[in-house]
Amino acid sequence: MQNPKIKGISLAILGPLLWGISGTTAQFLFADVNISSNWLVSVRMLISGILLVFFGLVTDRKQNLAVWHHFHDAVYLIFFSFIGMAASQYTYFKAIEEGNAATATILQFLSPALIIIYLALSTKHLPRRVDVLSLLMALTGTILLVTHGSLTTLTIPMGGFLWGLGTAVSASLYTMLPRTLLRTYGSIPIVGWSMLIGGVAFSLFYRIWDHMPPFKWSTYGGVSFVVIFGTMFAYLFFLQSLTFIQPTTASVLGSFEPLSATFLSITFLGTHFGLFETTGAVLILGTVFVQSWAAVHSSNIPIS
Repeated sequence: MQNPKIKGISLAILGPLLWGISGTTAQFLFADVNISSNWLVSVRMLISGILLVFFGLVTDRKQNLAVWHHFHDAVYLIFFSFIGMAASQYTYFKAIEEGNAATATILQFLSPALIIIYLALSTKHLPRRVDVLSLLMALTGTILLVTHGSLTTLTIPMGGFLWGLGTAVSASLYTMLPRTLLRTYGSIPIVGWSMLIGGVAFSLFYRIWDHMPPFKWSTYGGVSFVVIFGTMFAYLFFLQSLTFIQPTTASVLGSFEPLSATFLSITFLGTHFGLFETTGAVLILGTVFVQSWAAVHSSNIPIS
């Protein structure tokens, strides 16, 4: 039988891999067809939410509706839909739209630090050495990947910077908030309903029907990928991983998002992959081995 922690690590890697590809696709949509982040976030949450809720009702109707039979949990789900699900998506795509993907990715990876600090304060324990090591490796590797090793070339417009900080906060909340709901009701109902709630609210507020882009196969193919794989499956995998591993571990492994985006750029856009990028990739991949070792030998890892 597969080790639950190894399963959690695998899911925590697969979700960010799809996010990275989705982010690259969204960057194309923003630049090539002038789709706004408001429209894309509304559509991706709405359609993904409808598909997941429908799937949940068909496969296990009772389980998919169970959360609505408990008032406290239902209110908490609605709270998570806006503060966790919708906020994490909206702030990230606004950071890309207002700044650039590199800035958004770097600032997003402040979230593991925020989680580690929160856990240290709430449990009154110093973070584990393995978490600190993994965090440093992931942050360093991400910076090397997205800046090509030259921090002086990174421009951070004020709008992109502020939205990027918002991304770090919302990503932390998204990782920490739903663990009890996930353990009680499962990932499909929680992800599906939270996406649907956020998607309906965003769509009504933004009036997506008034901002439909002109039809092109490349446009709607890209939107379809973002909705199905980059949203529905990516969030489902990542949230499911939280039932097996700690939020700190899942957040650190989210560094595979910039790795997948860089690989896609190299493969399809001819981006040069030099020494700094290679070093960054090795550091990010190294977090998998560090966290996998920690998952297997957790009882032997000192707290401080």
